[in-house]
Amino acid sequence: MIRSLLTATVACALLATAAHAQDVATAAALRDKALLDRTAWDITEDLTTTIGPRLVGSPAMTRAKDWGVAKLKALGFTNVKVEEFAKPSWTRGAESAELVAPYPLKLAIVGLGRTPPTPAGGIEAEAVVFRTYAELIAASEGSLKGKIAVITQPMVRAQDGAGYGVAGISRRTGPVEAAKRGAVALLIRSISTSDSTVPHTGVTAFGPDVLTIPSAAMGVPEAEQLERLAAKGPLRIKLNLASTVDAGDVAWNISGEIKGSTKPDEVIIAGGHLDSWDVGTGALDDATGVAITAAAAKLIGDLPKHPKRTIRVVMWGSEESGGSSEAYLAAHKDELAKIVLAGESDTGADRIYSLQLPKGAATHPTMQAAARVLTPLKIYLDQAPAAHAGSDVEGLEGAGVPVINLNQDASRYFDYHHTADDTLNKVDPSQLAQNVAAWASFLYLTADSDIDFRTLGATAPAPHAN
Repeated sequence: MIRSLLTATVACALLATAAHAQDVATAAALRDKALLDRTAWDITEDLTTTIGPRLVGSPAMTRAKDWGVAKLKALGFTNVKVEEFAKPSWTRGAESAELVAPYPLKLAIVGLGRTPPTPAGGIEAEAVVFRTYAELIAASEGSLKGKIAVITQPMVRAQDGAGYGVAGISRRTGPVEAAKRGAVALLIRSISTSDSTVPHTGVTAFGPDVLTIPSAAMGVPEAEQLERLAAKGPLRIKLNLASTVDAGDVAWNISGEIKGSTKPDEVIIAGGHLDSWDVGTGALDDATGVAITAAAAKLIGDLPKHPKRTIRVVMWGSEESGGSSEAYLAAHKDELAKIVLAGESDTGADRIYSLQLPKGAATHPTMQAAARVLTPLKIYLDQAPAAHAGSDVEGLEGAGVPVINLNQDASRYFDYHHTADDTLNKVDPSQLAQNVAAWASFLYLTADSDIDFRTLGATAPAPHAN
C-alpha cells in the first residue's frame, strides 16, 4: 500500500511538472507568434482613423462605444457588455491667447480639460510668472488679485515617467491655488518633455465645490519666452476660452471575455481606455492600450483549449476626466473576491522593460516561469511590488484586487500625449508587438494557473531593514 501511494504521488508530481512545462511552452509560443501578429496595429489604425478623437460626451465617443462592441465580437470575445454610467461632459470652444505687452505675440495654447470659460470677450490682465509651482504656493493670498498667473515649471524626461507626477501638479491643482491668491486666470507650460510649440491639454480640478479659474497650457517655447520677458519687465496677456458643460451626459465601460475552461468564474482583468482628448486621435493615449490587451487576449482565445480562468478585456470609457474606475468598481463589487488580478496598458506603445507583481508573488514558480518567458523580450522582474497599476483599475486596487504593472518605456511618451501630435505615425509597430507578446504570455500563464495572489501577499515576509 505504501509503495502504491508513493507511486501515485510520484505520478501526480510528474503530471504536474509536465503540465507546467506545457504551459511554459504554450506561453513562449504565444510570445513568438505575437511578435509577428498585426492585430494590435490593425485595431489601433482602425480606432484612430475610423473614429478619431474620442472626447466623453461627443458623437465620436458614441461611435467608439459601438465600434468597441463590434470589434470585441469580431475578435471572438464572448459575454460582450456595455455598462453605462453618468458622466457630465465638457466641450471645448474657441480658444486664443496673446501677449499684449511689451509687444504683441500670438501664443499657442490649449484649454485644460474641464476648465471653466472666460467671460465673453476674454480676460486681459497683467501676468505674474512663477518658475515653479512651489513659487506660486509661496505667494500670499490676495497677491494675485486681478492678475493672470503663469507657471513655467519644466518636466523631467524619465524612462518610468516619474517627471509627470512632479510637473503635473501645475495642471492638476494650479488653477485652484492661483484662484485662492486672487488670480483671474492661469497659463502653464505644457506638462511635456518636448520642446515643441504644440500645447498639451489634460484634466484639471473641477466640480461643483471646486473654486477654480479659466486655465490653459502653452507650448514650451512660449513659456520660456514669457519667463525671459518677465525678467526684463511687466507682461500683459489676453486669454479667451469658450467651453461648455453638459451635466446630463453618460459614458460606458465595454468588456468582452475569453471564457475560462475549468474555472470560468475566476477572472483576470486587462484593458485600456477608449476615450481620448479632443485635440488628437489618441493613438498612444490610449488606442494602443486597448489594442495591446485585446490582441493579446485574442491570441489566447485562438488556442485549441482556453486556459483555466477567464480573461476579461475592458475598454474603459472615461479615463481622461475620471469616472471609469469608480463606475467599474460599483458595477462589479459583488465579484471582487473572484477577480484574480487586474492591470491596464496606458503609457503608449514603446517597449515594456519590467514586470512588477503583487506582493509576495515574485518567488512563485508560475511567476518565475513568466519571468523566464519574458526575458527574451528584454523584460526583467522588478522586485518592488506593483502599485498604481492604472487610473481605471485604481478602484479595484483600492478594494483589494491584486494588480500588475507591465512598465512601458515612457521616455518619449510625454512628448506627444494629450496633444494634436498623438497620432498613428508615433506608434512603432515592432515595439507595439513586443507589448502584445508580453501581455499574451503573462496572461496565459496566470490564467492557466491556480496562483492566489491574495494569499501570497498575506504571507509574504516583511522586507529586511538595512
